[in-house]
Amino acid sequence: MECYYDVPEGVDIRGRYDAEFAKILTKDALKFVAELQREFRNHIKYALEKRREAKRRYNEGALPGFDPATRYIREKEWVCAPVPPAAADRKVEITGPVERKMIINALNSGAKVFMADFEDALSPSWENLMRGQVNLKDAVDATISFHDKVRNRVYKLNHPTAKLFVRPRGWHLPEAHIFIDGEPATGCIVDFGLFFYHNHSEFRRTQGAGFGPFFYLPKMEHSREAKIWNSVFEKAEKVVGIERGSIRATVLIETLPAVFQMNEILYELKEHSVGLNCGRWDYIFSYVKTFQAHPDRLLPDRVQVGMTQHFMKSYSDLLIRTCHRRGVHAMGGMAAQIPIKEDPVANELALELVRKDKLREVKAGHDGTWAAHPGLIPACMEVFNNIMGNAPNQIETNQREDAANITEEDLLQTPRGGRTMEGLRLNTRVGIEYVAAWLSGSGSVPLYNLMEDAATAEISRVQNWQWLKYGVELNGDEVGVRVNREVFGRVVEEEMARIEKEVGKEKLKKGMYKEACKIFTRQCTSPTLDDFLTLEAYNYIVLHHPRESSKL
Repeated sequence: MECYYDVPEGVDIRGRYDAEFAKILTKDALKFVAELQREFRNHIKYALEKRREAKRRYNEGALPGFDPATRYIREKEWVCAPVPPAAADRKVEITGPVERKMIINALNSGAKVFMADFEDALSPSWENLMRGQVNLKDAVDATISFHDKVRNRVYKLNHPTAKLFVRPRGWHLPEAHIFIDGEPATGCIVDFGLFFYHNHSEFRRTQGAGFGPFFYLPKMEHSREAKIWNSVFEKAEKVVGIERGSIRATVLIETLPAVFQMNEILYELKEHSVGLNCGRWDYIFSYVKTFQAHPDRLLPDRVQVGMTQHFMKSYSDLLIRTCHRRGVHAMGGMAAQIPIKEDPVANELALELVRKDKLREVKAGHDGTWAAHPGLIPACMEVFNNIMGNAPNQIETNQREDAANITEEDLLQTPRGGRTMEGLRLNTRVGIEYVAAWLSGSGSVPLYNLMEDAATAEISRVQNWQWLKYGVELNGDEVGVRVNREVFGRVVEEEMARIEKEVGKEKLKKGMYKEACKIFTRQCTSPTLDDFLTLEAYNYIVLHHPRESSKL
């Protein structure tokens, strides 16, 4: 029997038909997504072209900085709309993909917020994206459950649960399985539109206390991109008939250009904002990408680029001051560690690193932080509670006036440290293993006691590319060795052998390791740096995963 999605005029579904997906891909929901796409696609295209123009300027030697034309926004006294009571306390947030078991465990984790991720922690196959929408609808309806047949265990929601925030994809990513008027839909419009359409009413009743839904917005480079999101929110609120300012969003400051636009971003989202977040892994990636044509700004090993580096500390301090001055949350960065069950001593050392990092954040003035694993929640929560007590946030109590004089030079200072063969090896190994998992459908991957996502894979890729392009001289045991194609080729070969030893020949053969190695190696050795690793990898998913048109 042939099955079809019931689509409005101008919409073509090219992903496989599934009865569960059809409950999400209703004619009315697709009509709503298509309205958003049609109204804002030219604005999105313009914003992406302005990104390309900025990249050309940086490649010609220019540096990002504060815009003189918007000084009045930075200097004027104004505040965003008051933070909704339902989202006032965000001391610890857990993040992860929109996978069914993960959603249940994260909502039950004891964290204040769960950020359900359609972006860096998710491999955007048709199956993952649509199954994720089904899972989130069930979560909002409080009907979600999962039967783990291997453990013969049923997972259900406890009470209370974490508040739900949803992160759609960035502006740059298309959705190749949904065409609107003959071109791929914008990925984030699909993610936002489907979730909002199906869940806004129940979310506001059960989780938002009259507000919401709540979102995280990734990968912005300029306030014009925030202005588009604000218009999308206003349009969505108007279409379904809810109060203007109901939708609330936190913007990740995870690109170097965006750090100079923080006031402007909050200004554009004034009615819809609940703060900014230090997306520190992507921020490091963006530092290399922004300065790809600047040989005087080479990064040391990625493990040395922490929050104590001057440019990273300046970024965090300025974000806190900006948010608190404007009356919204300043969220800290990710604790990527995962429990080391087989080694209690190593596990305690890892937890101590987490505690130290979180203590630095809360003392600096952050209102909350991120964790990648439920096992980290108690340690993170204890640190924040010890300093903040019963206060839901530090918006009023920690204004960071001392950060008022942070300069462009502070935010651009080149990080210090050495560049080693072990750093090159770790980048290569993690990059290949992550891409292999991503191609196989997993976007959040435990590797070497850390939870890796697309952001950390991007650091690995661009750092390798940078070292190769400029033939950097290594320190440490390989002092005097310059990174070139021959050295890199040997490293790739040896690290693939190590991966085979770690995962076994059978898994290496069945997995996507060889394909991942080709993609990662090609991107590291390309004459020009690709903007995003995930764009080429996404094309591979679309071309090589079985997909059918809407007419089966």
